[in-house]
Amino acid sequence: MEEIEMVETTSDAFVDHVDHSIGGFGGHSFRRLTHVSMAILPYLYYVHGNEIASVFQLESNQFVSLACVLILLVEALRLKFGIVIIGQREYESSQISALAWGALAVSLALLVAPKEDGEELSSGLYGVPIIIGMTIVDPLMGEIKRTKQDLRLAIIAGLIASYCIWLASYYWLGTDIRAAIILAPLTVAGELPKTRAIDDNATMVLLPLSGLILMYPFL
Repeated sequence: MEEIEMVETTSDAFVDHVDHSIGGFGGHSFRRLTHVSMAILPYLYYVHGNEIASVFQLESNQFVSLACVLILLVEALRLKFGIVIIGQREYESSQISALAWGALAVSLALLVAPKEDGEELSSGLYGVPIIIGMTIVDPLMGEIKRTKQDLRLAIIAGLIASYCIWLASYYWLGTDIRAAIILAPLTVAGELPKTRAIDDNATMVLLPLSGLILMYPFL
């Protein structure tokens, strides 16, 4: 009985998004590749952010803010004309895209997450695992749900991947171990709610980011 209820309450999580992606499987694959490639953003920001921003005579945080605003403006125009491109899903012609939500959430993480001084990756001891967690765990869980139709397996795999990311950050970047233990599951939790109001690209960043902000005074 419990198994039946689980299937009934999570059936909408097993939609094959390939069927609804512009470009079919190729578009879906391009979307996943774009998603994973966002893992490079923390490196660019924490290591080369000032160098990149200086080209535009800006500071790194100013560059992130401006880039985010520009992306949101383009998104507003896209919505106005109902444009969808390869890799996007049909329903995104009339609602904010996952890319826009992801850009907003990643920008907030880069701007708000506490960091250390310097231009090394370790300066992003919290921003790095938050962002990489979203870029890796989301497609991992999504593909397991799509191909295996198994929510429990997706959650377990997501937790393993998330803890690997956070514990690696503890080992190599100096992330507080208490933060790693507590925040890793929040990345996975951010993937579970299914709502058109906000994309999981945002919730998978904003949940651990919010948790970090609340617990940071105690770290």
